[in-house]
Amino acid sequence: MIEINKDTNSFYVGDQDKREAELHYVPSGHGIIIVDHTFVSDRLRGQGIGQELVRRVVEFARKERLKIMPLCPFTKSQFDQHQDYDDVLLK
Repeated sequence: MIEINKDTNSFYVGDQDKREAELHYVPSGHGIIIVDHTFVSDRLRGQGIGQELVRRVVEFARKERLKIMPLCPFTKSQFDQHQDYDDVLLK
């Protein structure tokens, strides 16, 4: 299992200075975060890492009582596929 780390405004895989996968978000105030970028290196593609990064930001949003605006196309596609994420989706 791959370890997912948390940093300021991101979840990532790898070392802090050499990330192999990352989901980045921007706090927007008023309890909203904007997911603006998801990246998975070629070495890790096809292993569900991107999906796991989205799952982690959803868990984070639930814990912190935040809503997510998924601007990143990959994250948006994950929200479209997982109705169980609707509770944190900004509508």
